[in-house]
Amino acid sequence: MDPIAGILLIALGSIGAASFYVPFKKVRLWAWESYWITQGVAAWIIAPWIFALIFVPSGELMPIIRESPSSAKLMAAFFGLLWGFGGLTFGLSIRYLGVALGQSIALGLCAAFGTLIPPIVAGENLFSSTTGILTMTGVAITVAGIAIIGYAGALKSKNMTEEERKAAVKEFALKKGILIAIFAGVMSACFNFGFEAGKPIENVALAHGTNPLFQKNPSLIFILLGGFITNLVYCVFLNIKNKTYKDYLSGPGSLFLNNLFFTFLAGFLWFLQFHFFGMGSSKLPAGMAVFGWSILMALNIAISNIWGIILKEWKGAGKKTMYVLIVGIVVLILSTFIVKLG
Repeated sequence: MDPIAGILLIALGSIGAASFYVPFKKVRLWAWESYWITQGVAAWIIAPWIFALIFVPSGELMPIIRESPSSAKLMAAFFGLLWGFGGLTFGLSIRYLGVALGQSIALGLCAAFGTLIPPIVAGENLFSSTTGILTMTGVAITVAGIAIIGYAGALKSKNMTEEERKAAVKEFALKKGILIAIFAGVMSACFNFGFEAGKPIENVALAHGTNPLFQKNPSLIFILLGGFITNLVYCVFLNIKNKTYKDYLSGPGSLFLNNLFFTFLAGFLWFLQFHFFGMGSSKLPAGMAVFGWSILMALNIAISNIWGIILKEWKGAGKKTMYVLIVGIVVLILSTFIVKLG
């Protein structure tokens, strides 16, 4: 057990997760539904299998899948299916609010629900020990940080003209974006429930000699398959409704290759958060491991807001707004240390 190494590994995943939407800036002439499901093919289908084949002992992946309890595989996929609604609307929240504000609201709620519900369902009394109290405090600070960043977003909307908002985020829509982000945050918590349901799969993987650092990789295959199904149905519906299925074949071959490269890059960056989360959580002490989810979400939010500054999403928002935003980021980073202390 090495908590510091665990948090550093989770932080590496956060860099990938917070950065995944950036390559979409290079996608040209494709509708949202076209590039969203293309990155999903990379993130939710290709990447889980590649990483599992690489990091599970040679020749052991298929036996692990065969021997894992059917109930664990089905429940992991079921929670992945529910998470898919969160992942789908998560992309929409970024579309309407931008990388910084969209990720902040959605991931903050995801952190709170994903961290607290599993131990509550398991019947644990989080107020019965110093560890539980400190962890609850860390989660509360996370939520406070989200509220501060949300306030910064409201100030941004108030202080900027409509033209400035559209220049920063092309389809900026504050009210619609916040409602979508709230729904995304609640449903995205189901990913952590998928990890809980997939623990029997992890046990089988460990029995087959899998390094504990990579014990979650086989579970990811099932969780992400469920999420892919949800997103595929919706994106195909939009492709047909909007006739954007033509995106994949229209234009020169160089356009298709360009868009395929950047959407796949986005997908692999997104997947890295859970690969490194699996590695990092395996390094955390038993009493702290369940709260690795809160650490991942808080770091995602902090880094995504740094990207928001780099991408000039806050340009013209005013000094007061930027001060409030920075305070919110600092509070979120602080929350990870409180959780670690617990």
